[in-house]
Amino acid sequence: MSLQEQETLMEELAEETAAEEISAETVENEENINEEAQKLSAELADLNQKFLRVAADFENYKRRTTQEKNELLSYSNAKLVGDLLPIIDNFQLALKNSSDNEEVKSFLKGVEMIYTQLMGVLEGAGLKVIETVGQSFDPNKHEAIMQVVDDSVDEDTVVEEVRCGYQFKDKVLRPSMVKVSTK
Repeated sequence: MSLQEQETLMEELAEETAAEEISAETVENEENINEEAQKLSAELADLNQKFLRVAADFENYKRRTTQEKNELLSYSNAKLVGDLLPIIDNFQLALKNSSDNEEVKSFLKGVEMIYTQLMGVLEGAGLKVIETVGQSFDPNKHEAIMQVVDDSVDEDTVVEEVRCGYQFKDKVLRPSMVKVSTK
């Protein structure tokens, strides 16, 4: 083998070795790229799940605050109406009085007109009188202050109302004070 052939052979051998090294590096780089791609894909999936949870939490927050806002608007007058209940009671007490005196009758007629007008406004805003006499006792709407033996009605039936109860829309402002039948 001549020197030139040996040099050519050495060059070819060097090229093959370099190609093998490049090929090995390429395979190693591809493996690193695949690992990195898998890591990034897992991280993307994790971040996507977190985003979906945050988006769902935000939608729940918006729904809850809207519901609270609507409820606040709906029941904003409940405190004022509740404060007026003793005044309504006083009107009812005044209207229970009667007299033969024409001035007193005229005065009571005026009080009755004011009472009727006030109740009309409050009922328009959502105030309702809680039905009592003849109804079954409901601890959510009635406050039993006495039990009365009465065989003419079923047990746990309201037989007398001592103080009128009211509800504002669907919330009880003040339960009715009642007497309940027992056997």
